[in-house]
Amino acid sequence: MSYAELVNSCLLPSYGGADPGDWWKRELDNGLAGLVLFGADLGPLNGEVGALATGKLRAHRPDMIIALDEEGGDITRAEYHRGSNYPGNLALGAVDDPALTGAVAEAIAADLIDLGVSVNLAPSVDVCPGAHLPVLGTRSFHADPARVAEHACAFVDGLQKHGVAATAKHFPGLGSTSTDSHFALPSVDDPEEVLRARDLVPFAATVRAGVRAVMTGHVLAAAVDSTPATFSRRFVTDILRGELGFGGVVISDALDMEPARAGRGFAGAAVRAWQAGVDLMILGPRDGERICAEIREGALAAIEDGTLPLARLEEAAGRVADLRKWSGEPRRPAADLSGTGIVAARRALAVRGEPPAPGRWFVVELRPEPSISCGTVPWGLIKPLTRLGGVSGAIEVPEGAAGVELPDGPVVVVVRADSERTWQDEALARILRRRPDAVVVDMGYCDVPVPPGTVVLKTFGAGLVNAVAASELLSGRRTAGAPRDC
Repeated sequence: MSYAELVNSCLLPSYGGADPGDWWKRELDNGLAGLVLFGADLGPLNGEVGALATGKLRAHRPDMIIALDEEGGDITRAEYHRGSNYPGNLALGAVDDPALTGAVAEAIAADLIDLGVSVNLAPSVDVCPGAHLPVLGTRSFHADPARVAEHACAFVDGLQKHGVAATAKHFPGLGSTSTDSHFALPSVDDPEEVLRARDLVPFAATVRAGVRAVMTGHVLAAAVDSTPATFSRRFVTDILRGELGFGGVVISDALDMEPARAGRGFAGAAVRAWQAGVDLMILGPRDGERICAEIREGALAAIEDGTLPLARLEEAAGRVADLRKWSGEPRRPAADLSGTGIVAARRALAVRGEPPAPGRWFVVELRPEPSISCGTVPWGLIKPLTRLGGVSGAIEVPEGAAGVELPDGPVVVVVRADSERTWQDEALARILRRRPDAVVVDMGYCDVPVPPGTVVLKTFGAGLVNAVAASELLSGRRTAGAPRDC
């Protein structure tokens, strides 16, 4: 294997758009590990992911890695064009039935197998201690490390029993941070003993459960190391490999994120991560051809000057090859799991106050700017409630918009709240002062402030299936028992 092939075997670029072009064929022929798919690659495909993307890719080299983030709920790539048919982590943690979590993961595995995807960059096993730390929000199972660990292991088992590799992320934990690592370096300011008792618990559990991959987070935990985790030998080699005993593939979070490449570029970031013990580099949704060439050049220079030992790259390449081999024989579930998502979303749905009487509703959606993690995945009640015949009219209210004109008749207000929600709180308060009988559907992480007596439906996520569950209740089409109490 040439040096260029060796470096390529430890890279997972994207093709940065709906048309993959042809460069990836040359790179795969030159040893590239595979590709990771982002929303920009999948959204315009209008659902034909398997035929137009993964089918074309895997036809060129059947053993390549094809990876994406399919957490369910707010984070979906395979269903980026319409929204997820599975509730996400927060909803599953709220139900607190690990068997249900495992069943959802099995159903996701079946979908990914149909699409040709071999590595799921999920689950997020970050512990989010409370609503004042909303960066992970609905992507966290719970604030209790033990509950997160139990559900994370169920999710890992549900994927991997069918040959889809799971990825526990974001090591050593992003849940207690208040900064989005896409834009700036977040920090965990707690003492090491707190980090170990809280954040590391789910990672230790998933390692014992046999998770095939662990993704590092671009996060600084100064009590343990002065270097961000992706570039920290203390975290990756000493703790994850040594103390926790992880023998699988360590994957970097995307290197295009600002804390990773700032001041060092893609090549510098990749070399530092390899030095720390990371095996496989995700490059982000950009020009993969250019970035691969940049990293190869930087890695070869580092090998020549001795700063990147050849043996370290060979070790990483061997682990990646093992992952490719392991995930090359998917085993689709024998049972029909197509209804698993809606069953789980109905069980997660909770109501504070008396369940609303079914009717036709004027829907007001207070719509914050989309986060970079969620992207522009469709969400909200207007479409699913319309399909069920439950809409008399609707309006979408963007962030910063002025007041809303409301008609007579039943009103439902849809919110998707995090802690940075002042405009949403103020808009909701104005509506409820005029229409105290309005029903609030909360699809976010943080509980929105409402007056006593206001009826609130909480979905614990903004996936399509969460919206369908709420729409069923509002329209009188609920097919299961009464919702849980908030």
